[in-house]
Amino acid sequence: MTTAALPRAAADRGGRPAKRRPWGQISAQLFLIVASILWLLPIAFALYVALRPYSETTKYGYVSLPHSLTLKNFSDAWTQSDMLHFFLNSVYITVPAVIVVLFLASALAFVLTRINIKLNVALLILFTAGNLLPQQVIITPLYRLYLQIHLPGFLTGGTGLLYNSILGLIVINVSFQLGFCAFVLSNYMRTLPGEMYEAAVVDGAGVWTRYWRITLPLCRPALAALATLLTTWIYNDFFWAITLMSSGDKRPVTSALANLQGQFVSNQNLIAAAALIAAVPTLVVYLLLQKQFIAGLALGSSKG
Repeated sequence: MTTAALPRAAADRGGRPAKRRPWGQISAQLFLIVASILWLLPIAFALYVALRPYSETTKYGYVSLPHSLTLKNFSDAWTQSDMLHFFLNSVYITVPAVIVVLFLASALAFVLTRINIKLNVALLILFTAGNLLPQQVIITPLYRLYLQIHLPGFLTGGTGLLYNSILGLIVINVSFQLGFCAFVLSNYMRTLPGEMYEAAVVDGAGVWTRYWRITLPLCRPALAALATLLTTWIYNDFFWAITLMSSGDKRPVTSALANLQGQFVSNQNLIAAAALIAAVPTLVVYLLLQKQFIAGLALGSSKG
């Protein structure tokens, strides 16, 4: 038997030649590993700085081996910045904004996909185009508009204006996030079978019943995915809270981190600890909605 026939004989006996992994798969895995390291490196460095005493980093520098590690920066950040108060401010802004956005976006997407209107495409383009405007472009007219809108004191916390109120931040966040969510939900609702709605109409179901009892339960994965994204975006907002809010005690936790920064000297260890504490709620939301978030992404990519 020749040497060329040996691999063939081995295959005839049931042996399978070893499969080589393609270079594309190997390079993709290497890219993901490098990207993950680069993504986690700033967080790891912030945690490393937060665990070191301020006196030690002042003497040896931030990029140095630690002589001692402590949790004192976390306790000081929690007490000195009154973080619980600003956490509640973020909750008062984020929770209503997310609920209102999801309700309005889902209702708008339902109308655009399940009710025949000649301006369906034009309306969707109009709502989506609003997200193309940079925030900095409209801040001047928006600031003047907020100063001219008068509302009852119980809606604005006693200020009487939309400016410097929690309601004002809720309104601007809802306005900016509505177009994107309506676009995503309209694409998702188009994948739902039309025969189901035809059967519901035959059974006498009205528009509200078709929206509330049929469409929303089927869109639960997409709504959960959007709720996770909206919570992260609105909770982490810094620009609107700085420009449309003048009272420091009304600002959310992200803008309140500036209270830890002095005029001439900044304790970066304390700021790093406060930033890590402020990031905990978004991480908790993602962990709670992780299954629904992944299901929403998977269903959105497989349908259509």
